[in-house]
Amino acid sequence: MEIKNREKLLGIAVLALAGFWLLNLLVLKPMIQSWHDRSDRIAKLTAQLRDGRSLVQRGPELIARWNRMQTNSLASSASLAEDQLFTAFDGWVRDSGVTQGSFHPQLRETDNDYSVLECRADVTGSIEQIFNFLYDLEKDPIAIKLDTVGLTSRDDNGRQLSLVLEMSGLMLPASQP
Repeated sequence: MEIKNREKLLGIAVLALAGFWLLNLLVLKPMIQSWHDRSDRIAKLTAQLRDGRSLVQRGPELIARWNRMQTNSLASSASLAEDQLFTAFDGWVRDSGVTQGSFHPQLRETDNDYSVLECRADVTGSIEQIFNFLYDLEKDPIAIKLDTVGLTSRDDNGRQLSLVLEMSGLMLPASQP
């Protein structure tokens, strides 16, 4: 009789283990996965909420910055923008005392929202003049971004330097929504 009881006991144990395995496979693992998915979703929503609150708090600052960008952007007409950029460039050259080399603007239309006036220019002068030129360029409120800057010496002592610039000017359409 003991053997039959052992067989029944082993049979019950096997059935219990199979039941636990099915319970784990069909119920527990999906529930745990669902829990992790919900936790990930809650974390993403919390981050979005935090970002949204930050944008709301920074709203006035962002609007003021956008208004400055619109005010300081180049004209929407390519010829007016080139003239505006050349006038600014000429002022930087005159104020810093560098010697102007070349100035080559080229329009690059990106999409309906804005265009970019790319310009390659070079100037020569002493280190102080180059420094003053870059300072004047950076403090000017015009919407210009320096893309690349190259500085080379034109003499053995390094007293005469050549500065090659590639810059981009922001052109916004005349009418903004």
